[in-house]
Order: sequence, then structure tokens, then C-alpha cells
Amino acid sequence: MFQIDFDAIVFQEGSTFIAYSPKLDLSSCGNTIDEARKNLSTAVRLFLDEAAKMGTLEEILREAGYETKDVNHWVAPRIVATELMHLEASVA
Repeated sequence: MFQIDFDAIVFQEGSTFIAYSPKLDLSSCGNTIDEARKNLSTAVRLFLDEAAKMGTLEEILREAGYETKDVNHWVAPRIVATELMHLEASVA
């Protein structure tokens, strides 16, 4: 069985929740946080299946910074912090 770890960031746009995986550059949405997470997992699974069929899965994961723990377990570099930042600047 293939295992992959990935970070997900969930944010809200209007009444929709968006789940986004930065290292895989994949996202999905839902009406709840849990639905958005579940839909992101489905999107990741479909993406990995297609990449494997094309023979590019390992190359894609390595380019995204993934490393293998063992033959069937890939681990992403971890997001260590997220924060809302504020900047005031005059733009010419």
C-alpha cells in the first residue's frame, strides 16, 4: 500500500471552505471543513493514480521536495508555521 503525508491549509471564501496542499499544488472545496478535507484527499488520490499511470509519480514527488521513509511511504517537507500578516505600503 502507498502512503503519502501532505500538509493542508483550509481557508474560507464566502460560505465555501477550500482545502489546499501547497507542496502538491492541489486544492478542493466543500460546504464544511471536513468535506473540503475529504475532497482534497480524493483529489490527491486521483492525482497520484494518474501520475503513477503516466510513470511520473516519483519524479513529481521528488521535485516537490518529498522524500521516502521506505519504498511505499513519502513524506513532504513540513509547514512549520502559518500566520496572517499585515503590511501597509504606498504603491506608486
